[in-house]
Amino acid sequence: MNTKTEVANGLLSIGAVFLRPDEPFIWASGIKSPVYTDNRLILTSPDVRDLVEHAIADKVKQEYPEAEALFGTSTAGIAHAAIAASILNMPMGYVRSSNKDHGRKNKVEGRLEKNEKVVVIEDLISTGGSVIDVVDALREAGADVLGIISIFTYGMKRGIENLEKANVKNVSLTDFDTVVSQAAEENLIKKEDVAKLLKFRDNPSDESWIKAY
Repeated sequence: MNTKTEVANGLLSIGAVFLRPDEPFIWASGIKSPVYTDNRLILTSPDVRDLVEHAIADKVKQEYPEAEALFGTSTAGIAHAAIAASILNMPMGYVRSSNKDHGRKNKVEGRLEKNEKVVVIEDLISTGGSVIDVVDALREAGADVLGIISIFTYGMKRGIENLEKANVKNVSLTDFDTVVSQAAEENLIKKEDVAKLLKFRDNPSDESWIKAY
């Protein structure tokens, strides 16, 4: 079993990615969604946590061998960056969602040398907006951002396009398509739900997926 499938199964086993095509969740934007994702559950599940953190460390070595430090997104990426950096014996920092309102008013926390080669650690990517903000903050602070490692990506067209425009590479441990495929294999969803879910991924704003069959 490859890493993408292993991680997908791990996330499904702890309910970090929960699929409910017949009873959609409502996102804050008002969009009806057949999926709810909470990768923070990884941290309270030792076996899945061990799988994920070592997979992140392995991806850093494979995809970004010249990396000198890991920087987590605030807040979900911080713990994953810290654990993976410990495995790799590398420096670690994180990027706030906004500057502190006191002290040195930092946005980037942790020592960062000019032109230091860093990798951003993110828990999940949908449209890519928040992680691109992190990349921009690190670049403005003088870092050479090699790319991103995310635990999970929806693979939405808008997210892919936004990352391309920002000129940043993303490597995900697993993705929505793999999770959906494994959920069907494990009978967590009906086989006929797969097309419904992939239609949602293609365009979350288009609710026609709800009546896809």
